[in-house]
Amino acid sequence: MKIVSVKSTPVSQVVREQFAIVSAAGSQPESHFVAVELAAEDGTTGFGEASVVPVWSGESQVGAAHAIDRILAPILIGKDALHTSLLTDEMDRVLAGNPFTKAGVEMALLDLAGRILNAPVHILLGGSRREREIPLKFSIGAMTPRRAAAVAIEAAGMGLKAVKVKVGLELKNDVARVQAVRSALGEDFPIGVDANGGWSESEALNAIPHLEKLGVMTLEQPVARGDFRASARLRNRTSIPIMLDEGVFTTRDAIEAIRHEACDLLSIYPGKNGGIRRSMAIAQLAATAGIECIIGSNLEMDLGTAAMLHLAVAVPELSTRVHHDIIGPLYYQRHFSCPAISYCDGCAVLPDGPGLGVRLALAG
Repeated sequence: MKIVSVKSTPVSQVVREQFAIVSAAGSQPESHFVAVELAAEDGTTGFGEASVVPVWSGESQVGAAHAIDRILAPILIGKDALHTSLLTDEMDRVLAGNPFTKAGVEMALLDLAGRILNAPVHILLGGSRREREIPLKFSIGAMTPRRAAAVAIEAAGMGLKAVKVKVGLELKNDVARVQAVRSALGEDFPIGVDANGGWSESEALNAIPHLEKLGVMTLEQPVARGDFRASARLRNRTSIPIMLDEGVFTTRDAIEAIRHEACDLLSIYPGKNGGIRRSMAIAQLAATAGIECIIGSNLEMDLGTAAMLHLAVAVPELSTRVHHDIIGPLYYQRHFSCPAISYCDGCAVLPDGPGLGVRLALAG
């Protein structure tokens, strides 16, 4: 079944004001995406979503649309839609980097293949290893301690069973923010922190005793991406499990993290890793090294979130001690898909149906 057309559509979403993310990587009051639509010769369509943030991966909405229309579309049109691995490799051959852009196209390829075969994407990945409900944690931006506490209470009221607090800006305020959230939620509520690479090694070392005292359950990306040695040294100085996110975009990054014994956990997700299959490859490496993975987030819409859920149910060694970040749709008022992702009892629920189980609905 040949691909006959590739279409990109810019889409933007305003983050709910009370949830707007501020972190060491910058602020995100608005999210920008490129929706991808592939059509096969029999009229079957597949959809994907590229979530692009220049400070995160160097990609922009305009640049992603240009890459899809001018660079990737020519190598896809006329090709067999079921040869998804080959076409993913071809994308890497003609376009360096641009992981979120490629991930959006790969989502559409897998969605299209699944609809042609009448099979959900997780079956194309080898089948489900766990239940359809994936437990979540809410992400609280680097806001004032008082506001952070209020958002934490609201997240718990929404049914979320864990939170993570953005830190990595100014140590005193970072600790005060975590303290406020701990006081608001009580001693037994799971709380992690995410520095987004904003601390120096010495700052992280100064923070660790405070975080240990506050019962923090994970320390995510404490130092700059790529500094595996510093991460390994910190890991040897704390009982808090270290998680790497920005530090691991590719399988090569994962190998370096494993080689340096730099982390206890890896955060993976399709956009950052350049596609669902690339995330699976990293997860396989991590499982071999005895490292669990969690599913991270770039505040995806429902299409990207569906892809994350298919990955979550299929991936080996998905963490059960740390909850996941499949939370993007909770941050937006609008849904550009049908159906919208379902959330229940603090979990995101894998959609039913072939492909991703979610279709683009820009008029919605």
